[in-house]
Amino acid sequence: MLEKLQVFKNRFEELNQKLADPAVVTDPEQYRELMKEHSGLTPIVEAYDALEKATLAEEESRQWLQDGSLDKELRELAEEEYKKSKEEIQRLTEQIKWLLLPKDPNDEKNVIVEIRGGAGGEEAALFSAVLFRMYTMYADKAGWQTEILNVNETELGGYKEISFMITGNGAYSRLKYESGVHRVQRVPETETQGRIHTSTATVAVLPEVDEVEVEINPKDLQIDTFRSSGAGGQHINKTSSAIRITHLPTGMVVECQDERSQYKNKDKALKVLRSRLYEIRQKEQDSAVAEQRRSQVGTGDRSERIRTYNYPQGRVTDHRIGLTLYRLEDFLNGNLDEVLDSLITADRAEQLKASSEIF
Repeated sequence: MLEKLQVFKNRFEELNQKLADPAVVTDPEQYRELMKEHSGLTPIVEAYDALEKATLAEEESRQWLQDGSLDKELRELAEEEYKKSKEEIQRLTEQIKWLLLPKDPNDEKNVIVEIRGGAGGEEAALFSAVLFRMYTMYADKAGWQTEILNVNETELGGYKEISFMITGNGAYSRLKYESGVHRVQRVPETETQGRIHTSTATVAVLPEVDEVEVEINPKDLQIDTFRSSGAGGQHINKTSSAIRITHLPTGMVVECQDERSQYKNKDKALKVLRSRLYEIRQKEQDSAVAEQRRSQVGTGDRSERIRTYNYPQGRVTDHRIGLTLYRLEDFLNGNLDEVLDSLITADRAEQLKASSEIF
């Protein structure tokens, strides 16, 4: 590990020199790329410097303790310094291990979230609307922007399906753990007998990808236009502004009708299609190296039941990490951080376990 850290430190010092070069400073693109790399290395190098300092302090105090001529007071000070240095070395070593874990290249990206009602009919659609509200409230608290891409609404105000984009730095790093089956246990609004029903909704969280990351051949697309349905007034119902794109090689269909502009709907639909194709490619890569998968916490399997929302008991349970909170209303109001932080910690712990042989 120390050899790897020295390589990082050498690169960090090289970057410092380059960033002071006037030729680099006047090249915005190069300067931005180097600054990004510099920012990524800074916490690692700072921790490494602190580790070297603590190691030196430990060695000095150890040598003092080997001096048989020390009086009682000086020996106690040396023992205290030795103990403190050992603890600091252990703390910094663990911190560096975390910092050296491979970063998910998608973490800083925006996300496309797709919510679909599952088992439970109208109640599942109403629960989908609850989840949509929860994620938009979380996004608001994080200072992120939300934009609806497509929605299929029911008469009671639920969603058979809704897709939306959340734009914000690090959105994927937080929300990628939400992919999977969400289960609700409650008395449905449509139920008059007071019986508790169980319904489900499926959430898919996809990173927004650039055109260069997923190239789509226009010949592989069948693009149809149709009149939008639902809210929107006379204009949106009288013009064929809605877009349906079929990706012929996979049979994947994406619709977008939220915008009045046909061009804007097409652009949004292509973003969703591109992200879905990227997800397929990522899953194929994961399957090819299944034994090296970075996490067992669960960040992408739509068929995995990940969480239960129990209204009568006011609890929310995340099944992947066995965490239960008795503050359901607060959670549904977008206060997700306690669960998301626990998921991130568990994910990193799995990564550390899987990569322990490196250290």
